[in-house]
Amino acid sequence: MKKTFTLLLFSSFCFMNAQGYKGKGDTKFDVGMNIQNGGSGIGLFLDFGSGENMSFGFVTSYLLSVNKDDIGNKPEFMDRFDAKARFNANLGNVLKLDPKMDIYPGLDLGLRNFGAHLGFRYFFTDGFGVYSEAGIPLAKYDTTPSGFDYLNNQFVFNIGASFNL
Repeated sequence: MKKTFTLLLFSSFCFMNAQGYKGKGDTKFDVGMNIQNGGSGIGLFLDFGSGENMSFGFVTSYLLSVNKDDIGNKPEFMDRFDAKARFNANLGNVLKLDPKMDIYPGLDLGLRNFGAHLGFRYFFTDGFGVYSEAGIPLAKYDTTPSGFDYLNNQFVFNIGASFNL
């Protein structure tokens, strides 16, 4: 059931109409797979262009496949869920990359930590492309995470489809 739901959700976003990211005023939506130690899931990213090379937005993730802990407990909803506000510096044109490419470092402030990320997007058309992003926590709210608290306090890798709305 989880795999079917994930496939349907991903497919529904693949048929959205989109146009190219031009900077201020444009909106980018990414949907992809979240891969990390102890589980994998789905991530949804929404970024709003606030300048030629800046964007801010939100990200939410939900871990679908999570291992049980050492005692055999299964994680609850809030153990799997995370939400963050983020800021990106879109450097594709600064680095004189092909207009279809963008590299973006950024910072994020979430429910569990303050972190940084580095991502890359490649657009096949004006509105559809792929992305990959890696993120790390810089400061954890709980310095000694126990139980399932480690799930959203570690290195994470995301890969998926990118849409410009």
